[in-house]
Amino acid sequence: MASRIADSMLLVVGPHQRSIPSHRAGLRCSPGMLCLKMESILGKEIKRQCSVSTKRSKIVQAVAIPVAPPPLDSAEYRKQLAKNYGFQQIGEPLPENVTFKDVIDTLPKKVFEIDDVKAWKSVLISATSYALGLIMISKAPWYLLPLAWAWTGTAITGVRHDCAHKSFSRNKLLEDIVGTLAFLPLIYPYEPWRFKHDRHHAKTNMLSEDTAWHPVLREEFDSSPILRKAIIFGYGPIRPLMSIAHWLIWHFDLNKFRPNEVKRVKISLACVFAFMAIGWPLIIYKTGVMGWIKFWLMPWLGYHFWMSTFTMVHHTAPHIPFKSSDEWNAAQAQLNGTVHCDYPRWIEILCHDINVHIPHHISPRIPSYNLRAAHQSLQENWGKYLNEARWNWRLMKTIMTICHVYNKEQNYVAFDKLAPEESQPIDFLRKVMPDYA
Repeated sequence: MASRIADSMLLVVGPHQRSIPSHRAGLRCSPGMLCLKMESILGKEIKRQCSVSTKRSKIVQAVAIPVAPPPLDSAEYRKQLAKNYGFQQIGEPLPENVTFKDVIDTLPKKVFEIDDVKAWKSVLISATSYALGLIMISKAPWYLLPLAWAWTGTAITGVRHDCAHKSFSRNKLLEDIVGTLAFLPLIYPYEPWRFKHDRHHAKTNMLSEDTAWHPVLREEFDSSPILRKAIIFGYGPIRPLMSIAHWLIWHFDLNKFRPNEVKRVKISLACVFAFMAIGWPLIIYKTGVMGWIKFWLMPWLGYHFWMSTFTMVHHTAPHIPFKSSDEWNAAQAQLNGTVHCDYPRWIEILCHDINVHIPHHISPRIPSYNLRAAHQSLQENWGKYLNEARWNWRLMKTIMTICHVYNKEQNYVAFDKLAPEESQPIDFLRKVMPDYA
């Protein structure tokens, strides 16, 4: 499916590489895409070249070359691409003359309004669903514990997101207190997360500056065999838990913050370490080490599964480019480079509609309970440019087996194209992951 597109990007020619230029001047397209209708032509060309080479005494060297991508503004092409990648819709490229302000100005003002009743309703949903999860863990037989952990790990995502974006309350001190308390069970420092997450929103899909997620750089991949193996596992089988590495690397090092941020960072770190020093021993004292694993560790892993999965799905696809700062365009990155994904409704309720992600990136100041109204407005005004999906296995398989190493022309190159002998984890994923869409 999606891998066939990447595979068909190779053409057997002579010992030298040559580009096949696009004759559609003036049309913009996402690099690295190959029109599906070309597959049969390329296949015939490969067979013909192989046949000719066997008749010659001289060995003809086969090399891989990038093929110039077809325009992404072809509706039929985008429809076929969406089917192969597990999307419902792949948006056409946003025109260069559309500015970020143009997009924001189309949103109704009411979607930015804070409603205290709705905000505290969100707190109630998070608190009660988390408490229910802990009760389920305490009562469930061992064979139902995974379901209880999944529920609790999902419930703990909570209202912290609105607090960090200053869209929870007009009382900013109250907002910071609620955000800090919501983060404590996760031993996640609130202010460090807020600072780094704001940078992710300001630099979404910017190659080096985005602090949430970005492709592996080729120089990193080639730097050492040990690091290469770690990267292949990290961006392959354990990618749905890589949020743990992000949590550890980005949020506890004071050197990663501006001088005016350090004081608030230290307060958050003190709160987290206090919870670990008091909360963990109390859990172990009351329930033992196995209780600590049951009641804290497993829901914590469930939370990081969702953090990793949401980040992957919302910003990663073979047709969505990461760009260097000199080529980056805010409107294209936030509107055209962010993905809306529907999940089972219970997940959307517990996670406060964070999956309605495009308006959240147009303006993080939109409260979670207004995201659906904002998305409806975007559909009405910019619908043909939106990338939309419903969570499915083909979508995840595409991301986890193709979207690996950054390439300016193709967006991504899969690990097994660069280091096939070390990419057994990716081969394993291709074999075992379902292809249902």
